[in-house]
Amino acid sequence: MSQAVLTGTLPMHPFGTTDMKITRIGFGAWAVGGGGWAFGWGAQNDAASIAAIRHAVSKGVNWVDTAAVYGLGHSEEIVAAALVDIPPADRPYVFTKCGLVWDERHPSDPPRRVGSPDSIRREIEHSLRRLKVERIDLYQMHWPAEDGTQLDRYWETLLALKREGKARAVGLSNHGADSLRRAEAIGHVDTLQPPFSAISRAAAATEIPWCRDNGTGVIVYSPMQSGLLTGAFTEARASRLSPDDWRSRSPDFTGEGLRRNLKVAEALRPIAARHETTPAAVAVAWTLAWPGVTGAIVGARDAAQVDGWLDAGTLELTDSDLAEIATAIEKNGAGSGPTMPDTVG
Repeated sequence: MSQAVLTGTLPMHPFGTTDMKITRIGFGAWAVGGGGWAFGWGAQNDAASIAAIRHAVSKGVNWVDTAAVYGLGHSEEIVAAALVDIPPADRPYVFTKCGLVWDERHPSDPPRRVGSPDSIRREIEHSLRRLKVERIDLYQMHWPAEDGTQLDRYWETLLALKREGKARAVGLSNHGADSLRRAEAIGHVDTLQPPFSAISRAAAATEIPWCRDNGTGVIVYSPMQSGLLTGAFTEARASRLSPDDWRSRSPDFTGEGLRRNLKVAEALRPIAARHETTPAAVAVAWTLAWPGVTGAIVGARDAAQVDGWLDAGTLELTDSDLAEIATAIEKNGAGSGPTMPDTVG
């Protein structure tokens, strides 16, 4: 594999109180984990995945977000394969997660949410091995534990891994404001990773403002609502989703929910035309317009999809753009939560 050549740069911003500066968009490696597990996206071409990651990095994207559970370890292996030949000075940060444990005998069963210190320590060693690194740049608890482990125990474990040098920074994913406050009382929460899009807006009410006020970096996931806001999704395409694609079972991708969501996606088209970009880039830029959001995680299955959202790294929506999107959300009754950043008058 030839070495990646940097052909573009993107502006970077401080990532909370960590020593990292990150681009406003990062490569999300959920889908590249492939199918064969409970929340897979169906079959994926590994060569195309590797090419997509390397293309994003060549364009200036300086972080990749993955998780042990994506593809049951396969996503981390793909990330490692994509980065192995990139010179260290050009290599992006790698973020991954713990706390979702699967049964190798029953890979299609939903993973268990485990927070025991022993499990987390085993998981990080497996992730270090799969990623072929000595330290993970950001290690996050994927979901609140459901095995009886209290938040203070698993958060103390992550803080210990940071002190030991196995993780550069530690954070929480899919945790609410009460959990953030409890964790912060034990040790600083470097980052939060919540779902956030023009359809899924709950985090804008409490978690994102809390992070803004407490020096916690925020990287949002599913800013295009898992493809719904790309401008390329249709009812016909939703009907053809394979059974091993988790979206085929989601109310956001069926019936009235799908129709409401697609109307919001359609409202992004004229805004994209004014900025000479894509609806996908507008959808991602919308999340980045909210104070407190540091970056957005954006997935791609091939290099062409990367080019579809790359503009979001520099696109700044106007107040009138944001008001137009808010009107479309409210008119169609899509999702719930605040519809416009509080900086817009």
